[in-house]
Amino acid sequence: MSASLTSLPDDLPVPADDGAAAHLLGARLPDVALRATDGSTVSLAKLKGRTVAYAYPRTGEPDKPALTPDWDAIPGARGCTPQSCDFRDHFDELKGLGVDHVYGLSTQTREYQTEAVTRLHLPFALLSDAHRALAMAARLPTFEAGGETLLKRLTLVIDDGVVTHLFYPVFPPDQSARQVVAWLDAGRRA
Repeated sequence: MSASLTSLPDDLPVPADDGAAAHLLGARLPDVALRATDGSTVSLAKLKGRTVAYAYPRTGEPDKPALTPDWDAIPGARGCTPQSCDFRDHFDELKGLGVDHVYGLSTQTREYQTEAVTRLHLPFALLSDAHRALAMAARLPTFEAGGETLLKRLTLVIDDGVVTHLFYPVFPPDQSARQVVAWLDAGRRA
């Protein structure tokens, strides 16, 4: 695996909280069916129990250039592969802290995401919002790059279809799962 996909530059710009996700806290998610890499169809609104869903712009493709030459300079763009690897590495901890479902979410196709799941050895499915149906219905924060509309990085804690906690913006991306683990652990000890 290319080090450029799995590591982060030291001078990565920190994304600012632009308030674009504030409306999600406490919101019931819209019932939108998304294709998952395991072949299933998933609606985050219909899942029972606690779900952690992390949204990201796009995982990098080995041996291919970034979407735009200035990708690393876009606050919040770089780090999707390290974020997914952090959720992979802390998957068992999340499950042990009461998380029933973990999903990654991007606007990439299910076919590309399936390759990423295999390459990164992810123990959970990725969800494709390639048509941006969930992004539009839930008003998820997005940005434009390379002629594409991409999701801004955020993590949702969803209980029975309602967003009960929100991490936005997420930085650094390679510590995203650890931030969720720390929040869950603090709630358990409170």
